[in-house]
Order: sequence, then C-alpha cells, then structure tokens
Amino acid sequence: MNKITELFKIKYPIIQGGMIWNSGYKLASAVSNAGGLGLIGAGSMYPEVLREHIQKCKKATSKPFGVNVPMLYPNIEEIMKIIVDEGVKIVFTSAGNPKTWTSFLKENGITVVHVVSSSTFALKAQNAGVDAIVAEGFEAGGHNGREETTTFTLIPMVREKITIPLIAAGGIATGRGMLAAMILGANGVQVGSRFAASIESSAHDNFKETIVSVNEGDTQLTLKELAPVRLIKNKFYQDIQDLYQRNPTKDELLALLGRARAKRGMFEGDLIEGELEIGQIAGIIDKIQPAATIIEEMITDFNIAKKDTITFEF
Repeated sequence: MNKITELFKIKYPIIQGGMIWNSGYKLASAVSNAGGLGLIGAGSMYPEVLREHIQKCKKATSKPFGVNVPMLYPNIEEIMKIIVDEGVKIVFTSAGNPKTWTSFLKENGITVVHVVSSSTFALKAQNAGVDAIVAEGFEAGGHNGREETTTFTLIPMVREKITIPLIAAGGIATGRGMLAAMILGANGVQVGSRFAASIESSAHDNFKETIVSVNEGDTQLTLKELAPVRLIKNKFYQDIQDLYQRNPTKDELLALLGRARAKRGMFEGDLIEGELEIGQIAGIIDKIQPAATIIEEMITDFNIAKKDTITFEF
C-alpha cells in the first residue's frame, strides 16, 4: 500500500476527476468498483440532484467514493449538509479557501483533499488541516490556476513544501504518465480527460467523440480575466478570440460567456456554441472505453514502464 491507497482504502492510487457534466454516479461507482477512487462532481448539480447521485452511488458500489465540491458553489452550505447527512466519507474541495470548510468536514469524520495550482496554496491547504493535496498543472482541462505552471514543474515544487500525501493532476492519462508523476514525488494521480471519454461519463456522446478526435494543439487556456479555462478550439472559442481583438471589458467577456455554456457543450452536445473543457492530454486519447478498462490499461502500462525504467543504469 502507498499513502494514497492507504488514505482512501482503495486498490490503486488513481482518482477520477470530479468534472462538471461528466462525473455522475455511474462514472464514480464504475471507477471505485475497478479499484480507483470515483468522485461525483457536485459543481454541475443542484443540491437535491447531488443527493440523488450520492444515494445511487451507494447502491452501485460498496467501495469508497467521494464528492468534488468547488467552494464557489452558490448553495455551498446546503451541499455540505447533504454530504454529511448522506454519510459521504471523502470530499475534494477546490476554487476557494480550504480553511472555510475543512474543520467542519473533518469534525464530521470526512477525509478532506484540496486542489491547488501552486506550492504556496499547497502549504496553506496543509496548514488548514487537509489530509492530502491535489496539485494540478495547467495542462489540465476545465478551470485552471493563473500561474500556468506545468504538472512536471509543479509536483516537485509542492513535494518540497508539504509532508502530507500528494496527488498529481493535469496531463496524466497513461500508466507511464502516472509513473513519471510518482517519480517526481506524487503518491498518486488524478485523471480527468480520459475518464471524460469513458462509457460511464455523463457527458454527451458528441463531446466524447470530440475528445477522441482532438489532436495536439487543439486546446487553449483562455478567459483568464474571469477564471482561466482550457477549451477545445470550436466556434465559441474563436468568438472569444475575436472579442479579445477589441480589448474587451470583463463585462463584455461575461456577456459572451452567458449562462450554462459548459452544460450546453459537454452535457447537451452543442459542439458549435458550447464550452468544451478538456485537457491537453486529449491528443493521445483515441477511443471511448469503460472506466474499468481505462484503469486496467493504466496499471498494466505503469507496471511495464516501471520494469523498463529500472533497467537503465548510467
């Protein structure tokens, strides 16, 4: 057992990202049943929808699973109450100050993990009492830190600052990527984009098919004035770039973004006007697979890469 498998009582140190519009109970339970840690993504769920997914996940798996909670969520108090009432044992928090909810969650017997994009915030999260850190490089899909620090730069920097378990995220979709992250100091990995393209992902089939068609260079980090987000370059993305040519105000960017743009793209399958969030690593994802197959392939790849690596001597 390593520190992550021990902390979560799971077989493999692979955590599924709690991605909005992708991470319902079907994906979370499938990942957990396959030996990883599945996460329900609360960021795209109304409180009662989250409760329903937690209850269905408990029926679909006897293994540990968790909930990912962006702390900017408007119904955060209700969300946290539901998590406690439903007996969730693991919570990943992001997009906010870890001091706000960590004590409350831990007092209720919940293991808390916080997502950061810098070693400075990693140290603050450790000081706030979290049990583990996810350090996410800017290769990741969806919302990112403003620092634009890559995963392979970030992981060793964070490792130097903290003593608690460390999970690497951003640009990891293979066993070789997992091994590389762990050599750099991570105890486990969080995988988003590859699970977004899984059969059990709640994303629209149009979005899944787009993920597997993405090539190197087809995503870009944008909207830094609002909240940096990595998007596939579709018409909506191009509209953003065209607006930037006119030196827009923040209000003009907000007006273009509008409401429910991510739902429109990833959940409803509008590939033209929707917001399509995915990581750079999508360039090597070439098929839609069951979550269990993804985990099996990653572990096989990890073990082969590990054997290959230890044969080198200089």
